[in-house]
Amino acid sequence: MQADVSQTAIAPIRIGMFGGFSITVGDVVIKDSTARSFQLWNFLEYLITFRNKTISQEELMRALWEDNDIENPASALKNLAYRMRTVFSNNGIPMAKQIITFSKGGYQWNNSLDCTVDIEEFESCHKKAANTSNAVDYRIEKYMQAIELYKGDFLPSSGYRSWVVPVSSYYRSMYFKCVYEALRLLVDMERYAEVEMICNRALIVDQFEENAHKYLMLAYIKQGQQNKAISHYRFITDLFLHELGVNPSPSLRNLYRQLAKTTHSVEIDIGIIQQDLKEAECADGAFYCEYEVFKNIYQVQARAAPRNGQQIFVCLLTVIDASGTVPDEELRKRAMDGLFRVIQNSTRSCDVFARFSATQYVLILPTTSKENCTMVMERISKQYKKEYKVKSVEVHFKIQPIDPAEII
Repeated sequence: MQADVSQTAIAPIRIGMFGGFSITVGDVVIKDSTARSFQLWNFLEYLITFRNKTISQEELMRALWEDNDIENPASALKNLAYRMRTVFSNNGIPMAKQIITFSKGGYQWNNSLDCTVDIEEFESCHKKAANTSNAVDYRIEKYMQAIELYKGDFLPSSGYRSWVVPVSSYYRSMYFKCVYEALRLLVDMERYAEVEMICNRALIVDQFEENAHKYLMLAYIKQGQQNKAISHYRFITDLFLHELGVNPSPSLRNLYRQLAKTTHSVEIDIGIIQQDLKEAECADGAFYCEYEVFKNIYQVQARAAPRNGQQIFVCLLTVIDASGTVPDEELRKRAMDGLFRVIQNSTRSCDVFARFSATQYVLILPTTSKENCTMVMERISKQYKKEYKVKSVEVHFKIQPIDPAEII
């Protein structure tokens, strides 16, 4: 049986498990200063996570020691329980000996204590918010409370423990359900400032959540902050290419295209327009842009080339390792950063290039012949070898002339 603890015998206990483990009794933060504390807190975290059941010694042994053999597990668990009670006692907590109970061959956190746990509050908020019979404003309020409670992943410092992994995944999935359902409701009500706030919080949890980026761009657009939306799209593109080696999804690119075609105001001051365009005047070497912009420039140049007596060539530059495959992540980043600088320094200001994939840049070269284009590519390759002497990485290029008749 659990010990019955009077509600007046101990101050309310507040336990946090999102973003790290914390336990506070009244104004006292419970900590352990001994060097042998890891397994002690792992023991307590497990008991609190599954506090609505008595946990057998066998289950605790599997969770705490996993595949490691231990000579006397029953004694080791008894010692952990004793040490945990001592920690509470040393912090002046009344009824410290009843914090953890033992009955029927198992251990349990004492649920007769006045105790609140953030993961339980989080689940309660999610359940109330997901109930579609509740008023929309109430549901939004509960989603917002759930989002506020999620300070980070469940027990991140123990994230590698086998028992933590599925629990962490469960709460993270629930968190993003709260995020996207709240965003859907807020967009319906045109509350875009709150959409922006939620997206920024969600992207701290996971910067690669593309839907959160999409909602954030939408919030910027609806609040008349088109420049912010465009800037954020460029940030996403660079982030996904450099870190994941992928381009944004078609739906995100489509949102960008719609943004590029839409304006909500007419700028009548040509001086302001000129100031906005000054970047082009100051650029040295080829102009670097996002791939969606690159495609539009390609269309314009390909159509103008016949009237200028030029041809348009598209050049693809690829970095590969000695075995002809994609270099590892660290080497790939170094190689692509170096190639970026070489392209800019080896081309003209009228040339245009963009990142096409994790290992490729694509370049537009208006010139009179393929031979001239080949000379530029060879100059880039030579300069790269000279400046970045990485034997395990090579730069390969392909050149393709463009027929203006194919441009629609």
